[in-house]
Amino acid sequence: MNLQLEKSSIKKQTAIQVTGSKSETNRLLLLQALYPNIEIKNISNSDDSQLMTKALASKNKVVDIHHAGTAMRFLTAFFALKQDRETILTGSKRMKERPIKILVDALNQLGAKITYQENEGYPPILIKGKKLTKHQVALSADVSSQYISALLLIASKLENGIELTLNGKITSVPYINMTLSLLNQIGIETQFENNKITVKPKNETQTVKKSLTVESDWSSASYFYSIVALSNFGTIIELASYKENSLQGDSVLAKLYESFGVTTTFKNTTIILEKTKVISKNTIINFDLANAPDIAQTIAVSAFALGLKCDLTGLHTLKIKETDRLQALKTEIEKLGGTVNITNNSLHLEVSTHINSDISISTYNDHRMAMAFAPLALKVPIEIEDYMVVSKSYPTFWEDLKSLGFQNKA
Repeated sequence: MNLQLEKSSIKKQTAIQVTGSKSETNRLLLLQALYPNIEIKNISNSDDSQLMTKALASKNKVVDIHHAGTAMRFLTAFFALKQDRETILTGSKRMKERPIKILVDALNQLGAKITYQENEGYPPILIKGKKLTKHQVALSADVSSQYISALLLIASKLENGIELTLNGKITSVPYINMTLSLLNQIGIETQFENNKITVKPKNETQTVKKSLTVESDWSSASYFYSIVALSNFGTIIELASYKENSLQGDSVLAKLYESFGVTTTFKNTTIILEKTKVISKNTIINFDLANAPDIAQTIAVSAFALGLKCDLTGLHTLKIKETDRLQALKTEIEKLGGTVNITNNSLHLEVSTHINSDISISTYNDHRMAMAFAPLALKVPIEIEDYMVVSKSYPTFWEDLKSLGFQNKA
């Protein structure tokens, strides 16, 4: 189904409660499966987290995680540990096109037994769970941080823990640090020095009951930053619940959106976004998003909507997401009248003076495409195809936009 967004304007000041971080939730759900003494509060209501919960509880041989990329990576490592259990881990058509070989090779180095059921290097995979006795493994440092986090999350259950060497320049360091911080919070010893990460083993009997609260999702906050950036001077949106010292790499939004005239104020567990400056048309947006690639779509659309030149780098992981996000951004922005050039790891947007109205935006089974383009309704009427794809990470997104003043008709 498609959603027609009419040209809208938002209320001067509103407050939104954003669902818990999908990234934090899925890490904690896996840790809870390994250490049942953990209690989790403010769990994400996303499809991905629900799929993760269901998969962890499943006793079936075939586990289908649909479009949930994080779940695919984390569960590959989890089921490799489950002695005397065979699991076939599969997913959607797109999931079968997303590479898993780097993680499978690393787990097999540690002693796992994982084989491919269709195409070499891609799901579905057959995992024969067993005791993993080795502890040293090496990975290229510029791969998806989810591969690295998958190994770290199970590391404490290995007899000797893990000593992980990362070769080259490390991508998405904040996501690695998030994983390590959550391990530390439940009493697991870790060390991250230079390009080597060590995780010590820990028995379930050594863990005490621990209650952890998931911070709200910063990736989801990005769409409200975009909305404020595209709104009138003085517009304010309050979002809860957030921490100034966040574990999430996307919290860099608070700094990056200053370039769009948006100021962030932290007040207890709330962030207050305010349009405090009208940005000059000569402004050039130039960001390296290697540590926060999930906000690239939002930033590119914000820049396009404001008629700004934009150069984004560090985007090499976007080609293996729910869709090839670089190509998808180029295609959809050019439908709207923009000019975009892309490489394997960058996007370059030229200055635009006009936005085509009533364009239908393809979402490519990608939740972030739907949400990143939605703020354009503050400029022109726009249609979002397959609009409920947002349930992957933010099921109440359209209701929250309506509460701000966005007008739509399904």
